Amino acid sequence: MEDVDFEGDTKGRRIGYVRVSDKDQSQDLQVDALKHAGCDVIYGDLGMSGADVTRRSLETLLRDLTKGDTLVVWKLDRLSRSTLHLLELLDDLRVNGVDFIALTQGIDTTTAVGRMVFGHLAVFAEFEREQIRERTKAGMAAAKARGVHIGRPRAISDDMARLIKHRLAIGEASVSQLAEELDISQQTIVRAMKNIE
Repeated sequence: MEDVDFEGDTKGRRIGYVRVSDKDQSQDLQVDALKHAGCDVIYGDLGMSGADVTRRSLETLLRDLTKGDTLVVWKLDRLSRSTLHLLELLDDLRVNGVDFIALTQGIDTTTAVGRMVFGHLAVFAEFEREQIRERTKAGMAAAKARGVHIGRPRAISDDMARLIKHRLAIGEASVSQLAEELDISQQTIVRAMKNIE
């Protein structure tokens, strides 16, 4: 029976990743398992927490992956401890045509069942991002209702805006003169006036 070439993908490299959170821990168990799984190259971060998103070897590995490659880890928590970060990483791999294998958890996207699981993980990643967006919007709306300013700090405080409005009302200065005096744009002054109306 012939191998079926799905969507013209070529088989790339198997690239392993190991992480141990304590410099005194040994990565030998993970490395041996990755070698046994046929990894051509193994990257590693030693003494790094899974919650630490900035990991030099992981970043290098992710830049090095190309379509058709397979990223192999011993367990999912070696890649990330944060569920959202993990789901985002896995979704990025899927989008870029990179397969993924977690040896001890039976996740293998080189198989039909594994691709199905991967698809579900992508859905969960999007769901989690949407939940965060909704919580952020709700939090911002609640803060705004309490009178908390949302966004960049204002260039002009409300007290300063009232003083500027008064100076404009009595004809002491024009908007362009005030903008030059305060070294800000005329638009900033106009917006400040609207905020105190």
